[in-house]
Amino acid sequence: MHPYTNKLIAETSPYLLQHAHNPVDWYPWGEEAFALAKKEDKPMMVSIGYAACHWCHVMERESFENVEVAHIMNENFINIKVDREERPDVDHIYMDAVQAMTGSGGWPLNVFLTPDGKPFYGGTYFPPQRAFNRSSWSEVLQAVAKAYKEKKDELESQAENLTAHLRASNGFGINSEAAADTIFDPEKITEAFKNCMKNADRQWGGFGAAPKFPQTFTITFLLRYAYFTQNQEALQQALLSINKMIQGGIYDHIGGGFARYSTDKEWLAPHFEKMLYDNALLVSVLAEAYQLTHNKEYEEVIEATLKFVERELMHPEGGFYSALDADSEGEEGKFYVWSYEEVKETIGGGYEIFCQYFDITPAGNWEHKNILRILKPLASFAEEQAITVDELKSIINQGKEKLLQKRSIRPRPLLDDKILLSWNALMNTAYSKAYEATGNERYKQVAEANMNFLLQKFTNVGDSFFHSWKSDKARHPAFLDDYSYLISALISLAQVTYNYQYLQKAKEILNTVLVNFADTSSPFFFYTHMHQKDILLRKKEIYDGATPSGNAVMALNLYQLSIFFDEPVWRSKAADMLISIGDATVKYPTSFGVWLALLFEMVQGTNEIAVLGSQYITYIKEIFQEYIPHKVVMAAAQPLNEYPLLKDKPVDSTEQTWLYLCKDYACLQPVTRVNDLLKLVTSNNLKNIQ
Repeated sequence: MHPYTNKLIAETSPYLLQHAHNPVDWYPWGEEAFALAKKEDKPMMVSIGYAACHWCHVMERESFENVEVAHIMNENFINIKVDREERPDVDHIYMDAVQAMTGSGGWPLNVFLTPDGKPFYGGTYFPPQRAFNRSSWSEVLQAVAKAYKEKKDELESQAENLTAHLRASNGFGINSEAAADTIFDPEKITEAFKNCMKNADRQWGGFGAAPKFPQTFTITFLLRYAYFTQNQEALQQALLSINKMIQGGIYDHIGGGFARYSTDKEWLAPHFEKMLYDNALLVSVLAEAYQLTHNKEYEEVIEATLKFVERELMHPEGGFYSALDADSEGEEGKFYVWSYEEVKETIGGGYEIFCQYFDITPAGNWEHKNILRILKPLASFAEEQAITVDELKSIINQGKEKLLQKRSIRPRPLLDDKILLSWNALMNTAYSKAYEATGNERYKQVAEANMNFLLQKFTNVGDSFFHSWKSDKARHPAFLDDYSYLISALISLAQVTYNYQYLQKAKEILNTVLVNFADTSSPFFFYTHMHQKDILLRKKEIYDGATPSGNAVMALNLYQLSIFFDEPVWRSKAADMLISIGDATVKYPTSFGVWLALLFEMVQGTNEIAVLGSQYITYIKEIFQEYIPHKVVMAAAQPLNEYPLLKDKPVDSTEQTWLYLCKDYACLQPVTRVNDLLKLVTSNNLKNIQ
């Protein structure tokens, strides 16, 4: 029996359930807490985090499990716990507020609100005793409670001013005066490339200093820029970034998959939590890199990462769980690190070469333990050891299998087993891209099963959706990210399966978004549905964070679906969105990477590829394995007149399959071989650059 149980016990979020037996009288975000705050005239203390967050766990152990601290909280505040992954809308608003107040943000996010939800004070982690130039949590609580009782009018005025600031800053980066002829200038793409490279780490890859995040959107842009312009600097930086990540400790060499970010510039020491969305985005960029280079190592990392996803993050019915915690047994990274003696004992024969290859030493390479990483390429290391590459691979693979088996009996990090529509849609797209690049039929099968799961479990009323699902229960109205990523996934899946019901579904959902999320005063979309009323304000999220901007993905969806369905109004809306954001995209490309991808495609033009004839599946598989950025693909045995790309194209009675390259529905003469199509694509690209 637990001595304490609060109202979080009825929730499904693993993060909220972690706090259900705190002595704090936690409430979930909702009307009950809001009504009580107004009735008792108490400020609300909203604490926001997520299940895989290390410092969230630390603050819980130090403060929220402390009976004396809980007494101060319960006496003076209505205390609300929020899972930022279940309620990103709430998190976005109050993260902006804390950043405006303090200049920084992060999780746990602790913010104090008036009874009507307006923020007046906040911060991130607070220690149990005064330290790190921070007041203790108890001191903060007592000071805020005292101020609310004695200077309530001042706090309410402060809250009004901050809320007004949040509303005004909702248009950051938007320039309604921007001119289309300046934004859609090829020189802007070159300027954006140069701005990307200003932050490039040319030794270790990536961008900026530690902590280092994967920044997959920027890498994707560099791959495409290198392809279209033959710029070797762009290619080298993109591949260096990928190579250093897959050699570093941010990549799990034993079990596959990537951690969220690296705490150092060399990608050695990750923050060990593994998030579904990071792995989705990294698989997508690896798929493009593999199409471009045909480097087998990229295919192997895709395979290992997706095996990890299926082994550790897949629901039996086909959905994907959210994350694995950074901590196990109360220590960050304990599940993933090794002592030299443990590796030696586990592997036995060949351990010396294995340890040298993965930088495993008796002293350790991180906090007296070892994180596996590769410092020398496979071929050079094999030559140094005077063994063949195949012999080295055999030693590595056998060692990995033994360590994975050994690791499997360790106490595991917590699994955050809620299933989010947005993150699942990103992984669905990753599976489609992985299938394109490798031809592995399993990836396509998993993508279809996952999409069926999403459409079955998350559908609300009509073409509206829920955001989160767990224990056979869907909750919370879906957000813009959910809709935009889902539409994008349906577009990708339609192209790899030739099942255009997915395209029809994408079109239906797009119309739902246009009705319920559009902002009448700008070309953009709000983050929340027009009927959602439990938030302070409706935000417009414009720039990329750890996941792509929902607005940017929606603009790309509008553009692509305008091609599939010949809807020029959608194309114009995508262009209007880009025109408004274009200046910021070029100046700050690492914060607007998805917008930049769309700008590049609209400047460059889209390769519209149609394949018609009895052998269309064989041909389309060949086409997919080549790197053709900025493309849409449709294929069928016979013309399909509801789709402009497949309409009115004759099919030869000799059963010849025809391959068409089109732009703006104007098609070149069809060819009958993939090589000839690729030559047309290349010559057309060169023509556009000139």
